[in-house]
Amino acid sequence: MCINMLKTYSRKAVLSAAGATFACLVVLLVVAQQQQRVQVDETSSDSEVGMRSLQSLRDVGAESDSDASVGEGQQTRKGFSAYFSKLSRGRREVEKPTLSTNSATNAPPAEDISADDIFIAVKTTKKFHRSRLDLLLDTWISRNLQQTYIFTDGEDEELKKKVGSRAINTNCSAAHSRQALSCKMAVEYDKFIESGKKWFCHVDDDNYVNVKTLVKLLSHYPHTQDMYIGKPSLDRPIEATERLGDNKMRPVNFWFATGGAGFCVSRGLALKMSPWASGGHFMNTAEKIRLPDDCTIGYIIESVLGVPLTRSNLFHSHLENLQQVSRSELHKQVTLSYGMFENKRNIINMKGAFPVEEDPSRFKSVHCLLYPDTPWCPSQVAL
Repeated sequence: MCINMLKTYSRKAVLSAAGATFACLVVLLVVAQQQQRVQVDETSSDSEVGMRSLQSLRDVGAESDSDASVGEGQQTRKGFSAYFSKLSRGRREVEKPTLSTNSATNAPPAEDISADDIFIAVKTTKKFHRSRLDLLLDTWISRNLQQTYIFTDGEDEELKKKVGSRAINTNCSAAHSRQALSCKMAVEYDKFIESGKKWFCHVDDDNYVNVKTLVKLLSHYPHTQDMYIGKPSLDRPIEATERLGDNKMRPVNFWFATGGAGFCVSRGLALKMSPWASGGHFMNTAEKIRLPDDCTIGYIIESVLGVPLTRSNLFHSHLENLQQVSRSELHKQVTLSYGMFENKRNIINMKGAFPVEEDPSRFKSVHCLLYPDTPWCPSQVAL
């Protein structure tokens, strides 16, 4: 009986030990899975933060014609620069348009053109005629009056006295909506086609245009070829839904050059855009994808006609860190801009001819650097 009891006790001990071992293994497995899940969650969190940063930049783009203006404030802080630096590094790692102006600008000119061959369209709204447009009229437009056409949404006798028939009332809404923006772009396109000029270049009323550099850039491309030149504001092609009729839709994605930095289209390509852009067709096309004017231009050119965007880093908008533009490189840029980001000033970093208080956009200082013979420029420009 004792032997039987010992045997029974031994079997129970073995079974108990086996059970304890199994329980330990289960606990270890659960702990390992939890640690792995934490690591995955941390990685996902970093990815989500990056996407939110890109989204916040796009949200700023929707306010390009807002009432925000450059005013008093401190210089851009380190956090601001770090934000844009991180964003710039991220953009360099993602897919980019396949064409670039870098190789072309190192080659001999393909065509002998002058500023008279370029149709420069400036989009504005009546409420910004004094606060924004007057600055452009005093600076770069004053040197290129015959090439510049101003597209607005209200009559302004004072503006007409300065630029004459080149002040064009589009009769579009003054609202900052995709419909109103596309309405103005439709008029710009039609006026360019009527002009017979070789190049169509669109800019906003917060852009400074260095027309000398613009002419040099465009001279490397025959205007009869299909050319679409500018800079994207997004890190990847935009995704949209194309409405085909009969309640049918399909997804499309394409690169587009942001209107906030400016872009140019050759006449050869502009003529091919006519079925989707001339007359009232541009508005209809914009409604098919329900996106603003610059996106619609990219849709017609890249998605419909299959012509890729040629990227140029010589165009600049308020959506990028403008302090990264070196003063020594200013004369090489095609467009510049200014603006505000999180109540911080985003401008070209230069001493220039005027202090920031007198020249918050830095456009007057840039103009005096490029054209020191301007009557209102100081005789000596500070470095």
